[in-house]
Amino acid sequence: MPVPQIDPPVALTVAGSDSSAGAGLQADLKTFAAHDVYGLCAVTSVVAEIPGKVVSWDEVTAQLLREQLEVLDAGFRLGAIKTGMLATPELVRVVCEFLEERAGAAPLVVDPVMVASSGDVLLRPEAIEKYRKHLLPIATLATPNLAETAVLMNRDPADVKALDMEAAAREFTDRYACPVLIKGGHWQTGAEAVDLLWDGEQMHRFASPRVENIDTHGTGCTLSAAIAANLAKGLELPDAVGAAKRYITAAIGQAHTWSQPAAIRALNHFPDTVG
Repeated sequence: MPVPQIDPPVALTVAGSDSSAGAGLQADLKTFAAHDVYGLCAVTSVVAEIPGKVVSWDEVTAQLLREQLEVLDAGFRLGAIKTGMLATPELVRVVCEFLEERAGAAPLVVDPVMVASSGDVLLRPEAIEKYRKHLLPIATLATPNLAETAVLMNRDPADVKALDMEAAAREFTDRYACPVLIKGGHWQTGAEAVDLLWDGEQMHRFASPRVENIDTHGTGCTLSAAIAANLAKGLELPDAVGAAKRYITAAIGQAHTWSQPAAIRALNHFPDTVG
């Protein structure tokens, strides 16, 4: 019989539920499991979607979210926390209050989910200021995509894309005092996909072969969850990001595909080989 694990590392995702299980808390939990980390989830919203199409979504109550967070925190020693879709100002407020009360207790990875890869809005605009004032300043790492970077920096996406990636990273950290991972997928073309981690002191470069014509559904969720899992296991931030970059590259390269009833591609959260 398998030997039970004693005190395995634990990671918590605070995120929305994706009915197709390619993004959101389902992707996060699969990613935690792939890293031998026990995953917990606090559900913020339920989304009816498949890759490329969001039909509808609805949020849970602020009280229900608070109770999920409190019971999980009381029952488990959290090794890392990751936020995804927080949906509304009220839910962002609950999460910020919970995290501020426990500041520094566990690494915090903030994936500021605002827009789905299909283009559908997943965060009410009134919530953005709460990200700026309360959530990002207490983050161990933020992982915005290009569009989210532009929103959080209050700049036009075309202006942000025109910036050098290093300049964008430095400006983001200057503004919010948190390390940031600038993902190059929307910034660059060429044979390599390069991400930059600026921790306030050193710029770290992570490159991988670019995979063309991928479905980006769930890649941001999965990458940030992998970073959180690695932090829960005790890796330092640059090592956690580097390992997560290798993992997401494998998950993309070994993606699942279906041809019927419609062409759909989804990440493989349990790739055979990583890096």
